[in-house]
Amino acid sequence: MNGIKTLFITGVSSGFGNALAQEALAAGHRVIGTVRSEAALQAFEQLSAERAHGVLLDVTDFARIDSVVAATEAAHGPVDVLVNNAGYGHEGILEESPLEEMRRQFDVNVFGAVAVTKAFLPYFRQRRAGHILNITSMGGTITMPGIAYYCGSKFALEGISDTLSKELQPFNIFVTAVAPGSFRTDWAGRSMQRTPRSIADYDASFDPVRQARQEKSGRQLGDPHKAARAMLQVIASPTPPAHLLLGSDALNLVRDKLSRAASEIDQWEALTRSTDG
Repeated sequence: MNGIKTLFITGVSSGFGNALAQEALAAGHRVIGTVRSEAALQAFEQLSAERAHGVLLDVTDFARIDSVVAATEAAHGPVDVLVNNAGYGHEGILEESPLEEMRRQFDVNVFGAVAVTKAFLPYFRQRRAGHILNITSMGGTITMPGIAYYCGSKFALEGISDTLSKELQPFNIFVTAVAPGSFRTDWAGRSMQRTPRSIADYDASFDPVRQARQEKSGRQLGDPHKAARAMLQVIASPTPPAHLLLGSDALNLVRDKLSRAASEIDQWEALTRSTDG
């Protein structure tokens, strides 16, 4: 195989999906990428006439996913790596944000990733081989005001990934949750869905957060192409991690969160133990 793999990446028209597709193609891999428009499909396939194959699919079109995956395996042979990248960020104070916006956030970020995973699992299991990368976020471990629905979706995907890695381990199938910090993608720009402000009580605490996020968009610390190359290293590893943080901001924030969590556990240990017996 000389290390050349076939990757199926959801959401290749922008962000991490696009960067990973480009880096994978540059490294000689084959990439099957999902897009949501004919124009995006043509733009993607122009990256490589032989090795870039576009698929029209919205990951929330649950009824089509099984047949799309079956057609992909039939047309292009075994997929080695599934990358669940399709997703977006919802920003809005929880009290202000309609439940319908939460449902949409979970449909794309959680149900979409799970549905595509479920479609590939019979093939991976039959071959006793495969690697699933779920693009989560440092927001799957840490939280900040105004992104409750987003963090909730990423916490969910983290938990599902971790459980799945244990279920699939006997079949030589790896699952890695990749949790980026702040990167120069469209996440905080055109990809973000923002709920309009409506409750004045939150002005003082949240308006500066929203403004700072908008101003920082495009100037974040992380380079998506470096993230993509890091993911290719994970894919090439014979013992990939179940969880990988990307970016020094993610590293610092998650370490701080875990250390504060450990302190709180210690502080309340007596009460925790008091419920036994």
